[in-house]
Amino acid sequence: MSEQERAERGIGPEYLMGGRYRLRSKLGGGGMGAVWLARDTLLHRDVAVKQVITTANLEPQEAQAVRERTMREGRNAAKLTHAHSIAMYDVALEGGEPWLVMEFFPSRSLAQAMNIAETLPPLEVAQIGTQVADALATAHEAGIIHRDIKPGNILVADQGRALGTVKISDFGIARAKGDTSEDDSGVITGTPAYFSPEVARGKDPTEASDVYSLGSALYTVIEGRPPFGIDSDSIALLHRVAKGEIHAPAKTGPMTDVLLHMLEPDPARRPTMAQARDELAQVALGTHGNIDQILGVPVYSAAGTVPMWAHRTTPVPDSRRRPTMSTLSGLPAVQHSTPLGNTPRPSGRIQWPPRPNVRPGVQPTWRDQLVAWAPVAMGVMVAILVLAAMVALFVLIEQP
Repeated sequence: MSEQERAERGIGPEYLMGGRYRLRSKLGGGGMGAVWLARDTLLHRDVAVKQVITTANLEPQEAQAVRERTMREGRNAAKLTHAHSIAMYDVALEGGEPWLVMEFFPSRSLAQAMNIAETLPPLEVAQIGTQVADALATAHEAGIIHRDIKPGNILVADQGRALGTVKISDFGIARAKGDTSEDDSGVITGTPAYFSPEVARGKDPTEASDVYSLGSALYTVIEGRPPFGIDSDSIALLHRVAKGEIHAPAKTGPMTDVLLHMLEPDPARRPTMAQARDELAQVALGTHGNIDQILGVPVYSAAGTVPMWAHRTTPVPDSRRRPTMSTLSGLPAVQHSTPLGNTPRPSGRIQWPPRPNVRPGVQPTWRDQLVAWAPVAMGVMVAILVLAAMVALFVLIEQP
């Protein structure tokens, strides 16, 4: 359907889509489509409907690929029913084009929240991370990999009874295991700032790459910048991601250990999404808390209230907008010769006592222990040598 045909059909406020959903107002839009607030005339409830608009003026093969991608998003999202994920209600056909009908969730994203607060406290982010990780763990159990986890896709309700509740959204480029409709190999789709190193190198996204992307998103809202920094040149940023060497965190506090675990360069050393959820919950609750105290409830500040940045009454300043982190497609994979298993682990707080550099669940050998303590022993030896030199110099000076 051409743009002219769309105009003739009068798609806009009050338009009845699919014979059931009456459009009210446009909530947002971009290169991949527009999202409308609509009223379900059968069930008498508000819904969000996603209109694909990129088929206009496309070649038939390209247009069909867009339609298939939309249907895939609907099928994938429909497999996931979770309190912390946007629900998919229906796929309606209008003029041969699929429209996705989803839960309407009045909210602001973490990306928008950062325009208000600049950075968020680690304990609030631990709660957010626990809830999102629980939804994604359920998605992974259903065979769905999200592939585009970022602050812009993590929503927090900003009004009403749901105020402070967290949901993950946008399964637009998600894939189900066994889905053979993958695009051309050697190109990547997603948001480069939140890629895992192996995805930047052209490997297929996995559950482990979702863990990395969630870790990157949580790191970003605490530190105020993504782990690999910000660069308007997507290709240059992609090369930094492929190296796997992040900026050392400075503000993550009690979140440092779990984030560095999630941001391990080698995917084999990362936790599963369920393990990451449990580690995040332990930060939020302490060792004696129960994860059920976090799931299905709003995020709370240290004062015991929903944070001010989550309230709709707290405006988002236009003057402090951050660079847009958009989902991109067709990015070329980076060829990199250094195995990720040999990439240095990200640095964080000094660990005491030193812990061996082994995979989680593997019992360290005496040699691993020796290697872990070697830097400490070297430091002590250097200190002794410096002290001895100072004493010798003092004795020489004091001699007549």
